[in-house]
Amino acid sequence: MTKKVENLLLFIWVVAFTATLGSLYFSEVRQYEPCELCWYQRIIMYPLVLIVGIAYVQKNAKIAVTSLAFSIIGVCISAYHYSIQKLDFMQDSAPACGRVSCTGEYINYFGFITIPFLALIAFILIAVSSWMILRSSKEDM
Repeated sequence: MTKKVENLLLFIWVVAFTATLGSLYFSEVRQYEPCELCWYQRIIMYPLVLIVGIAYVQKNAKIAVTSLAFSIIGVCISAYHYSIQKLDFMQDSAPACGRVSCTGEYINYFGFITIPFLALIAFILIAVSSWMILRSSKEDM
């Protein structure tokens, strides 16, 4: 495995770990109750910390297929969640999300940075890095 691939695996792990810590901070320290879509995003993100961490230690670049699949699903959920928060026409058709509304914004930094936006950025970074690993692995063949 090349140093580039090893660094990308480490980067994916750092992003997933940071996103996990961030979500736990918001729910456990700030006491923000996650909505249903937030839980789905957590279900996708949290395992990546363990899966990619093990792959990094084992120097297993093949995990990029799994991390890419997880991150694409995460991008779709996060993009939908962010759109129902920020686009008026999407808010009207947003589903009821249980006790906490999925259209609610616990944070809104600079008028656009919300929790789903942060998750979206993390999933995009993981997807791009995973794709770079796969591309690099094909070039090394």
